[in-house]
Amino acid sequence: MARIPERFLWGVATAAYQIEGAVDEDGRGPSVWDTFCHAPGKIRDGHTGDVACDHYHRWREDVGLIASLGAGAYRFSIAWPRIQPDGRGLVNAAGLDFYDRLVDVLAERGVAACPTLFHWDLPQPLEDNGGWLDRDTAYRFADYAAVVAERIGDRARMWITLNEPYIVMALGYGLGMHAPGRTLLLGALPAAHHQLLGHGLAVAALRDHGAGEVAITNAYSPTEPETDSAADVTAAAAYDTLMNRVFTDPVLLGRYPDLSAFPDADLSFVRDGDLKVISAPIDALGVNYYFPTRLRTLPDSPLPFEMCAYPEAPATAFGWPVVPEGLHRLLGLLRDRYPGLPPIYVTENGCSYDDMPDAAGRVADPDRIAYLDGHIKAVRQAMDDGIDVRGYFVWSLLDNFEWSEGYHQRFGLVHVDYATQRRTPKSSYAWYRDLIADGRAG
Repeated sequence: MARIPERFLWGVATAAYQIEGAVDEDGRGPSVWDTFCHAPGKIRDGHTGDVACDHYHRWREDVGLIASLGAGAYRFSIAWPRIQPDGRGLVNAAGLDFYDRLVDVLAERGVAACPTLFHWDLPQPLEDNGGWLDRDTAYRFADYAAVVAERIGDRARMWITLNEPYIVMALGYGLGMHAPGRTLLLGALPAAHHQLLGHGLAVAALRDHGAGEVAITNAYSPTEPETDSAADVTAAAAYDTLMNRVFTDPVLLGRYPDLSAFPDADLSFVRDGDLKVISAPIDALGVNYYFPTRLRTLPDSPLPFEMCAYPEAPATAFGWPVVPEGLHRLLGLLRDRYPGLPPIYVTENGCSYDDMPDAAGRVADPDRIAYLDGHIKAVRQAMDDGIDVRGYFVWSLLDNFEWSEGYHQRFGLVHVDYATQRRTPKSSYAWYRDLIADGRAG
C-alpha cells in the first residue's frame, strides 16, 4: 500500500469526563454526567466518573505516554464545568490553569494540541435551565469558547467545537440512555439545532481570538437496508437523514435535510439568520466512525426504523460489528454528498476488547491491532480515491469510563488498572508507535 504523506497527522484522543476524575476539586462545578452517574440504575454496576483515570493528577505521565508513542497530536476535551462552574459568568482560574499547563507541556514534547470544547459534560446549572433545549445555551457556549480561546488559542493546532452532537440529542435528550436522561424522542430536535447554533457562534468567537483550524466532529454511520424491500430502503434512508445529515447539511450546505420521513418533526425553533451562523466556513470536518448500521422498517413509530444485527461480521466486546470497509464507504459518501467538502480528520476510531494483563504483566491485544490495521487501510484507500484525509486519531489513549457502560469496555492503547491507576501500554501501543515511526498504513 502507498506511503501515507509525511504531513498526515497521527494522533490519539480522550475526553475530559472519561479520564480526568477530580470532579469536585479546584473549583470544578457539577456536570450533567455527574448528576446522571449518581442517579440509581443509570450506569452499569453503579460506576461513576468521580475518579476515572485520575488524569487530573497524572496528566504528566499521560503526556509522556503520548510523546513516547510518537503521536503528532493529542485530541482532548476541555471540561466546561472546570472553566465556568455555572456555565456562565464567573471564570474559574484554576480550571484554565490546568489546561494551560497541559498545552504547554504538549508543546514541549512536540505534540500538537487539538482541544474539543464540548464532549458532553454540560454544566448542570445550564441543564437546570433547559440545557440544549434552551436557545440561550448556544450563546453561553460561545462565551465559554471565547474564554478558553483567549487563554490557549495561541497554542492550539485545531479546535473542535462539538463532539458527536447527534449522540447528545439522540441518547441524551431523545432516548434517555445518556445524560441528561430525557426521553423526548423527536421532541429532542431543539437540542440538535441549539448545539449547531452554538457551534456557529463558537466558530465566530474562535476566529475573533485568532484560532487557526476550526472543525466540528460528528458521529457517522453508513446505512444499509436489511432487505431490498421499499420499506426497508426507506427506513435506512430515514436513519441516514437523522444521524448523518441533520448535523452536517446545515454546516456544509446551509440547510436542514428533508425530514418528511418524520411526520412529528417540528423545526419551528429555527429563526431567521440561524443557518447563516451555523454554516460559517470551517477548516476541517471531524469524522468519528465505529461501525455501519443495518436497518429495517418499524411501522407506526415516530422513529420509523430499527437496527438489525450484522451476523456476518466479527464483533468487538461491545457487540459492535467490525467493518473497516464501512469507513471507506463513509468517506466516499461524504465526498459525493458535499461539494467543496473541507479536509477530513478521522477524529475517533477504535474498539473495545477484554484486555487484561497476563502473568508477566503484558497486555496482548491482537484483535485491536487487526481492527486498527483494517481501518487505517480503509483511510489509505479513501486517500487513493482522492479524498482529502489529513489525520487519524485512535480512540483511545487510555482505557476509561465508557459512559453508560462504566468501566466495562476497554478502548485504550494503554491498559489502566482502576484500583491502582497503573498504566500498562498494550501490544497495540507498540504497533501504533511503529506504524507512526514508519509512516506507512500497512
